[in-house]
Amino acid sequence: MVIANSPPTLTILENGDRLNRVEFERRYTASNIKKAELIEGLVYVASPLRFTPHAKPHSQIIGWLITYQSMMTDLEVGIEPTVRLDADNEPQPDAVLFRLDGNAQVDEDGYITGSPELIVEIAASTVSYDLHAKKRAYERNGVKEYIVWRTLDQQIDWFVLENGQYVELALDAAGIIHSREFEGLRLNVSAILNGDISTVLKTLQ
Repeated sequence: MVIANSPPTLTILENGDRLNRVEFERRYTASNIKKAELIEGLVYVASPLRFTPHAKPHSQIIGWLITYQSMMTDLEVGIEPTVRLDADNEPQPDAVLFRLDGNAQVDEDGYITGSPELIVEIAASTVSYDLHAKKRAYERNGVKEYIVWRTLDQQIDWFVLENGQYVELALDAAGIIHSREFEGLRLNVSAILNGDISTVLKTLQ
């Protein structure tokens, strides 16, 4: 009697899959996908990223945050880290800023567990899930400040957590937004939207 070998199980991770975090991590690890996120139990597989609407503003935000980090102590900046928020949410935000003794910690697997104090996402427009499902997940998990740069709309939304809900911070008379969570962290909005990084960093310093 000949017993045929069973075909190997194909591990697939696709947009729209509904998974818990444990199963998401198992499939993600076994796949060849470079970036995928679990948001409110739903899988989002990233599309290829264009330079002007995403890669360039992403680098500018990182430069701004690293400059701030260089002036302070006990802070970490991360680029697209896996963040284990809860059982249904494991995003890879474009940038995070968190305190070494704060709510977020790097766990034994090397991932961030808990809620960074500040998360930044680069989004195309208001239709992006960054301003909907992700925003709800970050709000519920206590991410204290959340920045969304809508590159096609040429707008920056900076939310701060108040009584468990996000409210948007307003620009001051000089067109600058000031963080409530991190002293001295301020963003010259018109300058960064116009690509004037020198002015952005001068405003910060």
